[in-house]
Amino acid sequence: MKLPFNFKKWTVEQTCQYLREEELEEFEDKFKACEITGEELQELTVDKLKKMGIEQPNDREKILLRIRKLWQVQGKVFNDPIHGHVELHPLLIKIIDTPEFQRLRYIKQLGGAYFVYPGASHNRFEHSIGVAHLAGQLVRALRTNQPDLPIDDRDILCVEIAGLCHDLGHGPFSHLFDGMFIPEARPGTKWKHETASCDMFDRLVDKLSSVMEQHGLKLPEDQIFIKEMIAGPLDSKTAEAQKGEWPYQGRPKEKSFLYEIVSNKRTGIDVDKFDYFARDCHHLGIQNNFDHWRFLKFARVCEVDGQWHICVRDKEEDNMTDMFHTRLGLHKRAYKHKVTKIIEYMIKDAFLKADEHIQIGGKRRKLSEATEDMEVYTELTDHVFEQILNSSSMELKDARDILNRIMSRDLYKFLGETRSPVETSEALKSQLAAKLSDGLKPEDIVVIIIKMDYGMKDKDPIDNLYFYSKYDSTKAFKRKICHVSKIRPTCFSERLTRFYCKKTEGRSLEADKRSFEEWCKGKGFPEYQQDE
Repeated sequence: MKLPFNFKKWTVEQTCQYLREEELEEFEDKFKACEITGEELQELTVDKLKKMGIEQPNDREKILLRIRKLWQVQGKVFNDPIHGHVELHPLLIKIIDTPEFQRLRYIKQLGGAYFVYPGASHNRFEHSIGVAHLAGQLVRALRTNQPDLPIDDRDILCVEIAGLCHDLGHGPFSHLFDGMFIPEARPGTKWKHETASCDMFDRLVDKLSSVMEQHGLKLPEDQIFIKEMIAGPLDSKTAEAQKGEWPYQGRPKEKSFLYEIVSNKRTGIDVDKFDYFARDCHHLGIQNNFDHWRFLKFARVCEVDGQWHICVRDKEEDNMTDMFHTRLGLHKRAYKHKVTKIIEYMIKDAFLKADEHIQIGGKRRKLSEATEDMEVYTELTDHVFEQILNSSSMELKDARDILNRIMSRDLYKFLGETRSPVETSEALKSQLAAKLSDGLKPEDIVVIIIKMDYGMKDKDPIDNLYFYSKYDSTKAFKRKICHVSKIRPTCFSERLTRFYCKKTEGRSLEADKRSFEEWCKGKGFPEYQQDE
């Protein structure tokens, strides 16, 4: 019979069964005679074993080593280029060693940016391990610094699992799939990758429920908690209807701060960002000015209006500003780089043309329908790009031609951009196509609207952050307006409208740009007016 995972509840007979399993059966009679239960195992010492009649020092050492294995959980160590040596709990290793998690090896973290930045070859796999590590570091730091907080070992394990599994639902080329392809392939759908992350996690629980329970998780309570940390309240309608009431089911309001570690819906400050800032900057070759270790050092939990929030020392305001500035810089220089975005647009075009003709997995689902079946979705990775590119099917010719243009660097050509508010419409495309002439049609013009901000649209994210002072670490407060530096930015978002032309063969880019500039002058875009 299998022993219960919680050794502290073992009877004398179950303790003896463990001795037999560890090939220590010669000492079974002495444990029986002294009626040693599981609860007493942690109290055993060399002297107590000697009093039990175990005379040989080597025997006593061997027994203690085998018994200590029960509470000294051994994980696996990864050598990570960002965080150094990372040790993960055995249950996380079990999750990593599944097809659902291993597929993340084949999904680029930065999507089309790899075609612009050759170093950006990292994948969702290593990012997820990094987030799990940082999630564990933060929740343990909180428990160490504030022993009175209601954090138990089960909470820590759940937080680490949420960090590990938060990106399970990403599709090919990450945000390209749920942010560009799915909205056009299935208009009106509200599907996003967090939805698939929860569905994928449910699939993992079906496979590993017994292992999870052996490691102390309580299902389905902890399953709900982990999914809530990934995607927010699972019943959004109930959360909307009960504003002011606690919307989560996995943990009570007293543990509200646990929901701010992996994906912080309130401030946007979470370990997911800590990892991808450091990891993306490393692979892109961009300086990262934010020090997440200082945040972990100075993070504390304080009560605010009946809820408990993660706060930071008031002197860390500049460090937190650096974090949001780093985010904006990454969006400007990499994620929304003018070439990155048009390559992703071309990949999206290719996927749309291939959608009706390519089949994913053994169940032969369309590309856009793979999200409806997690067994099929497990087989969907960036490899769909090569699948189209290397296909000889005539039905995939149009999609293949677009991808060949990417590989040969025959990209849709960038004409220019404006910060003026522009409404994307067929009329606008028709006007520009007519201006560029030479047989261009409205469908040959691509208009991409880019929105960049500090993470809270047009708001300053620091306004949502709670601070504490060294004079009273229990009292949380928000920054006062009078304390805001006069040299801080006052605008926190901007919108760019970019224009591209699909046709390049037989066209002069310089001539098209001159025609575009003339068109912009006529439209009154300030960037293209003569300086007075």
